[in-house]
Amino acid sequence: MLKIGIVGGTGYTGGELLRLLSIHPLAEITVVTSRKQAGQPVDTVHPNLKSLVDLKFEDLEPAKIAEKCDLVFTAVPHGAAMAIVPELLKQGLRVIDLSADYRLPVEKFENVYGKKHLDPREVVYGLPELHPEVKDAMMIANPGCYPTGANLACAPLIAQGLVNRAVVDSKSGISGAGQEPTEGSHYPNVTQGVRPYNLTTHRHGAEIEQEMHRLNNSTRIHFTPHVIPSTRGIATTAHLFVDEPLTTEQVQDIYEEFYKNKPFVRLQKPSLANVRGSNFCDIAFEVEKNSDRIVVVSAIDNMVKGASGQAIQNMNLMYGFDERTGLWTSGLAP
Repeated sequence: MLKIGIVGGTGYTGGELLRLLSIHPLAEITVVTSRKQAGQPVDTVHPNLKSLVDLKFEDLEPAKIAEKCDLVFTAVPHGAAMAIVPELLKQGLRVIDLSADYRLPVEKFENVYGKKHLDPREVVYGLPELHPEVKDAMMIANPGCYPTGANLACAPLIAQGLVNRAVVDSKSGISGAGQEPTEGSHYPNVTQGVRPYNLTTHRHGAEIEQEMHRLNNSTRIHFTPHVIPSTRGIATTAHLFVDEPLTTEQVQDIYEEFYKNKPFVRLQKPSLANVRGSNFCDIAFEVEKNSDRIVVVSAIDNMVKGASGQAIQNMNLMYGFDERTGLWTSGLAP
């Protein structure tokens, strides 16, 4: 049985890791840390886990965590993981980081997040459909939620060198803003509308561009996010402008071949209800007649495929488990 630690277990991603790992047949949660909640039962912060997770939060140093764990998920705020990860790795632990600290090259990270990086190192970017090398990694940088939905929507055509420009529009549920209340997540500011924000400067734009340029560095990438009055889910619409006209059949063949043997990508009309609570990404497209535009749409649960579920998918691959283990469940439709 794989022994799991969660560093930073009080937030949304920590809670979702706890929920999903509590039913994983090959993993056992042995440590959940929190400085503020140390000594308190996990279900005092996550009452949905009552009778499922019988643990208390602990405040432990990395050496003590290593005595109880094989792998650690770091579910801490941006900028905090880089202060913890080096010692966890030094203790021989494998690490999956859910923050942004290791997703970008150091110079790009410092420019985008406005923080000095304390632990420069090359880390595998953990979008498993695009990075098969996750299975051999000691450490993984788990992708952001917007980049997951956007990159999976765009990758097949961009990888073929067919797209000269991609305009990505994503709409996220409020949980993407995290547990701490903000102006952008305050109920009266979000309900009964769609709220665009950071129109050309969202941090996740750098991740989307990084991954798409890895496939084809000549494609121009544009990204704009919105918040919608929903708790979970990200709906992405990508307008892909191609150099040469493509038929519906050609595009269908490209997507089917690209995602062959990728169990968590389904080629069907996306709906947030169909993926909510699951690790699936649903993708569909339409080729505009007499135009150079192909519209691709995707849907994910930002807390599962966009965060904690994808982290567990990466864990499964790192340890040679079937990647579906503990995650093979449908969305919560209706």
